Amino acid sequence: MLWLKAFHIIFVVCWFAGLFYLPRIFVYYAASEHSAVREQLAVMARKLYRFVTPFMIIAIALGLAMIARNPDYYLASTWMWVKLGGVGFLVIYHLLCGRYVRAINDDRNRHNHVFYRFFNEVPVLFLFAIVLLAVLKPF
Repeated sequence: MLWLKAFHIIFVVCWFAGLFYLPRIFVYYAASEHSAVREQLAVMARKLYRFVTPFMIIAIALGLAMIARNPDYYLASTWMWVKLGGVGFLVIYHLLCGRYVRAINDDRNRHNHVFYRFFNEVPVLFLFAIVLLAVLKPF
């Protein structure tokens, strides 16, 4: 079980690295006025999204495997359901990042750098909540 937990944490960290950096690329893209820079940032965003998506899938699979090893405990815990809700929101956030990546690569971006600066802060809030739920196990 500890190996499973360790790899789950590793892949969550890898996924979050992408969730933190990808919207930062969006900020730089929206703030840039140079087409060559924008093209390079669009490529970077596309490659990063493709790189971190498997980390999300593996992190979720490992989390589900941990739940499957002790479902009576985890599925009866309110903190776990709240945590899973947060993870569900992060999956939606990740998919929304993919939508923005496609828009940027198709030169259809409709958001300015201020929007992306606020958008960039969302995963930080969920990281705090999810880690506190997993460690403190309130409720």
